[in-house]
Amino acid sequence: MAWFGSVRRMFDECYRSTPVWEIGRPRKQFVDLFSEGKITGPVIDIGCGSGDIALFFAEQGLETWGVDFSPEAIRRAEEKAGTRGIRATFRVQNALVLGDLDRQFATATDSGFFHNLDKRERPAFEKSLAAVLSPGGRYFMLCFSNDNPPAPGPRHIPQQEIRDCFTGGWTVDSISPTVFECTDPARRHRGWLAAITKK
Repeated sequence: MAWFGSVRRMFDECYRSTPVWEIGRPRKQFVDLFSEGKITGPVIDIGCGSGDIALFFAEQGLETWGVDFSPEAIRRAEEKAGTRGIRATFRVQNALVLGDLDRQFATATDSGFFHNLDKRERPAFEKSLAAVLSPGGRYFMLCFSNDNPPAPGPRHIPQQEIRDCFTGGWTVDSISPTVFECTDPARRHRGWLAAITKK
């Protein structure tokens, strides 16, 4: 997986400062999902970055794991957890082989991971996610949408590509338009919030 090594180094370098996608708090979409009773534990936050979403779930009393392939991101997440006295598990982990964790989760969340995958990598991620999500478990995913103008950076994903990835053993419950917030107001992106259930 050449993708893993080269992209991990790039993201590790980003986390030596504060990337624009790190907004310093859990994203509203996931706070709302928790408030609506849709996030249940145990929960895994995929591509957790410096841990704001995972730490929010842990603060609410859920058993929470956060995984990211950037050691620097995980170092920051563990530092935040220690400073705040929050118990959560963080692991440096390739999201394409989540089965290596040997754990099952009721909920998986993803804020900005899926849109980094190309079409060749998505089948591996689908299998990886299926390996750790319990039957009836739910995957909530926030990604950039194709309603954005062309620009460098993560892919802008059409709804149909999400649906095409999660067929057979999955039900795509909803895909709703939303905003993917960044610290730079000029870089606010239109996004999709997808809710997907493992059969």
